[in-house]
Formats: sequence, C-alpha cells, structure tokens
Amino acid sequence: MKKTIRIGTRKSRLAVWQAQRVAYLLRENSPGLDVEVVGIATLGDRDKSTSLVGLGQVGVFTKEIEDALLDGRCDIAVHSFKDLATGLPDGLTIGAILEREDPRDVLISRDGRNLGRLLPGARIGTSSLRRRALLMHLRPDLEIVDLRGNVPTRLRAAGAQIDEGNEPTGEPIDGTVMALAGLKRLELDEYATEILPLDRFPPAPAQGAVVVEIRSDDEIAKILSALDHEKTRLVTTAERTFLRVMEGGCHIPLGAIATAEDDGIHLRGVVLSLDGKQVVRGEAAGEDPKEVGELLARELLANGAEKILSAVADHVADCRVGEKI
Repeated sequence: MKKTIRIGTRKSRLAVWQAQRVAYLLRENSPGLDVEVVGIATLGDRDKSTSLVGLGQVGVFTKEIEDALLDGRCDIAVHSFKDLATGLPDGLTIGAILEREDPRDVLISRDGRNLGRLLPGARIGTSSLRRRALLMHLRPDLEIVDLRGNVPTRLRAAGAQIDEGNEPTGEPIDGTVMALAGLKRLELDEYATEILPLDRFPPAPAQGAVVVEIRSDDEIAKILSALDHEKTRLVTTAERTFLRVMEGGCHIPLGAIATAEDDGIHLRGVVLSLDGKQVVRGEAAGEDPKEVGELLARELLANGAEKILSAVADHVADCRVGEKI
C-alpha cells in the first residue's frame, strides 16, 4: 500500500472541504498514512459564463479529475455525488460513499421572503434545470435567470453580506436556490431563508453525499471500505439507478429521494417539463435498491415522463448550438 495518497478534487472551497474531510478520515483510520490534496480545474470551473447545459457534456465538474485518476496524477478522486455521471469510465469504480448530509434545497432571498411570499416577477437565479422547473411549477410568476459560480458568489448575488469570493455576480437577483449540504459544510447555512420540503422540492439524485472514486484494480479499496456508509450507499444507489434508467445526465428536470428503513427502500421521484407545467410523480418500494430505482423509472416513463424528457432533450440540443436557456 502506498504511504502517500493523492486526492484529486476541484479547487472550489466546498470541493476542497470535501477532499480534506476524506483526508481526515483516511488518516484517522490508517495512522501514518500521508495524504495530499491535488486541485484540478474542470471544464465547469474554467468556463463560468456558458450555461451548464450549453457546455454540451455530462461530467463538466468531474471529467478532468477522472482523467487524472486514470493516468496516475492522483490516487483517488472526491466528488459531490450528484455531479458524477451514472456511467463511470472504464477502469474506474466507486470506492466509498460518505454518510449523507441533509439532501434538501434552500431558498436564499434578498429580502428574507420565503418562496410563497416572493413578489410576482422576482428574479431567482439557478443553473439547474431541476430547480428551474420546480420553481416554475410552484411559482410560474417568477423570472428564472441563469446563475453560476461557487457557493459564496451565488450567496452574494442573492444579497447575502458575505466577503468571500471575488467573482462578478452580474445583475442583482432577488434570490437563489442552493443545496443545504454545501452551506452546512461551509458553515454558511445561517444565510438560508427557507428550507424547501422534500415532498414539494425533491433534490437531485445523491444530493448531499460525497463519493470517492478509485481505479478498479487499486488495493486502496481496502482502506476506503472503512469510510463507506451503508445506508447512504443504499439510498443513493436507488436514486442514481432511477436517474440512469431515465437516461438522464446531470442536467434534466428530475428529482428523487430515497429512504432506507427496516422494511426496505422507499423511493419517490418526479420529472417535470422545463416550464413546470407538466409533472409526473411516483414512488416505489422494495428490498433491492437497483430494482426499486428501475421500477420507479419505468413506471414514470410509461406514465408520461418519456414524452417530457424527449421534449427536454430537443430543447437541450438547441441550447448547445446557441439558444439562450
């Protein structure tokens, strides 16, 4: 076993926090192990002006890190699990999934209004098609604008008085929606105006979980096993199987949340049209997380989700050749 483990990660504050958390756990479980964090710039980090859909590929925050893992520039890779494609490159596998943080989304609003009290025409920023569609479904009178950037930048854009970050925020907006997990990890959750309930605002599959990716034949899998959280692996497997069968990458208007109880896995999912007007919901339960994910996906596809996703795919194709989303 190597005495030095190099962890590949994005360079954002949140990504580095996640990598350092993995480093801490590795040292705690394997005393004497030397761990180094290696920052890697991804396409999503280099191009901060194009919409995520417009970048034209899945894995805009992970591909370069996976390339570094495959060619030996790092020994493991740490990602936000929701950013990782459901199909991993040949030669790579999941080595560990850390215990999940709160998977819910939160609204940060400039004037402290919750989602139901936002003024008609309020401008809400997000780069997520899921969040856009859910917002349009719940509040079709809002104006949804594209907003990208790291956590501090998006907070400042929504009026939070935070000094961190120096990226331009563009025109002022009235609010944004973000993952609660990232805010909690950076101790910035005090800026959350409203925690959005799971039944009305389901998260992205695997949101709130951190995953460690490794080379398939690497013996480091043995020491990573101590970091793996069984219940998180079960629920994220169900959610990501649902996503995979829906044939969706990270950028489709789809949400899912699973729970693991003594009687098995319970999964709820939703697919929406981009304007939020068409919604297909469902739920499934069982003992095997993959079977549960597949069952719910096929049920929703048969109940109208396939037609919705076909329209989304056409729109996304248009965006990638220049249409403004």
